[in-house]
Amino acid sequence: MTVDLLTLGESMVSLRSAGPLSAGGSLGMHVAGAESNVAVGVARLGHSVAWAGVVGADPHGEFILRQLRSEGIAVQHRVDGARATGVMFLERRTADISRAYYYRAGSAGSTISREDVDRAFVAGPRVLHLTGITAALSPDARRAVEYAAARGAAEGLAVSLDVNYRSKLWSRDEARAVLTPIARHATVLVASDDELGLVAGMGAAGLGDAGSGACPEAAELAMAAELLERGVREVVVKRGAAGAGVHTAAGRWEAPAVPVTSIDTVGAGDAFTAGYLSALLDGGDVAARLKRGTLAGAFAVSTAGDCEGLPSAAELALLDTAPDGSTQR
Repeated sequence: MTVDLLTLGESMVSLRSAGPLSAGGSLGMHVAGAESNVAVGVARLGHSVAWAGVVGADPHGEFILRQLRSEGIAVQHRVDGARATGVMFLERRTADISRAYYYRAGSAGSTISREDVDRAFVAGPRVLHLTGITAALSPDARRAVEYAAARGAAEGLAVSLDVNYRSKLWSRDEARAVLTPIARHATVLVASDDELGLVAGMGAAGLGDAGSGACPEAAELAMAAELLERGVREVVVKRGAAGAGVHTAAGRWEAPAVPVTSIDTVGAGDAFTAGYLSALLDGGDVAARLKRGTLAGAFAVSTAGDCEGLPSAAELALLDTAPDGSTQR
């Protein structure tokens, strides 16, 4: 068996509200998880994908597996009968602010281990995608991510690492201590502009590690240069509504965001990463990867859900060429 992309991590059930949770009302049930979002995005763009993780012996776990399989994703899972599948509530507090409440401590997904990684590698991937979220879940999960990154690099895979810092899971100092050494195995390092200081050594000294908000351009350039010197080939910086940039040894590229009406920003970064990795798998150059990433991100923010609105390869042209507000007839 050989697949284009392998990713591993925790997928949860996301229960979404249209308004404040304290006011009650109906909740929509979705699959959530940065790694599975990327898996869905890459699969819809025409690539073979495997996802590895652990679920509980409960309806939530069954729902996750059914949804991922329906996307054509090869599921390399383990069922933990003693633990529950993780759950999160996502509150649409205002039109511009959403808040996540996690119920994942001690979940089945947090028990992912080196043995699970070994079983997943049977898929024979070309690209391995990891995130800092999984490393934050438990000591076992951290060791699994460390092992997967080191093994992937040793076997010559393209290793993608998305920092994906979550303040509700660990502190910036904890994240920096774990993710900085993992980053040396990355071929492609993906971070938002306030996350670079978590994987570049200069962030530990305070330069450019803003904690929140974008770091100054000079600090970004210096941190990207440091990561490239440590062996990372592509430092991809997500800037949200300001687009994205890539630093390589050959130079720097920037791309603006695709203008769309923003409905739901949850999962937009994962959509961008899926588009970027899809173009990488297709042999596209850096500019082509950025373009596909920003297009996929635009689909995500202009549709509701973590991954429900992610495009197929044929649909990318809808935002690339269609005029604003058009209706196809």
